[in-house]
Amino acid sequence: MLKKFITTLSIVIASFTFTSVAQAAHHGMHKDIVDVASENGSFTTLVAAVKAAGLVDTLKGKGPFTVFAPTDEAFAKLPEGTVEMLLKPENKDKLVAVLTYHVVPGKVTASDVMKIDSAKTVQGQSVMVKVVDGKVMINDAQVVTADVEASNGVIHAVDTVLMPK
Repeated sequence: MLKKFITTLSIVIASFTFTSVAQAAHHGMHKDIVDVASENGSFTTLVAAVKAAGLVDTLKGKGPFTVFAPTDEAFAKLPEGTVEMLLKPENKDKLVAVLTYHVVPGKVTASDVMKIDSAKTVQGQSVMVKVVDGKVMINDAQVVTADVEASNGVIHAVDTVLMPK
């Protein structure tokens, strides 16, 4: 009797675990780049900037996109007042240019990044890609977290805001 109970309990626990994992994976696949960045907690400034620039619908679109996403710490490294200046309505074009300079059309994973030396951004200019001491660099920004999956692309967190020339 005890053996049958333990077997039944094991099956129930295994079923519950499988269902929970499957549901988590299923729900994760429906989160787009904006949702993933919003829920992450490290990209609050980026998400606010994307909203101010009117790019939410674009980054919720089909894609796929690769986003080199500056962390909040990356935005904090900018000269004082830069973020506030970019968020003003009269500077929307400049903000859009900065943000789209962080986006590459297509899905470029970490293993793909290792094989290229530049990538053309949505903004129109290219970013330089190199590996220095085993660290992936996008221009002067280091990728600190790679391959954060979203339903419409991938996010690579970077430690510096990329500025178009």
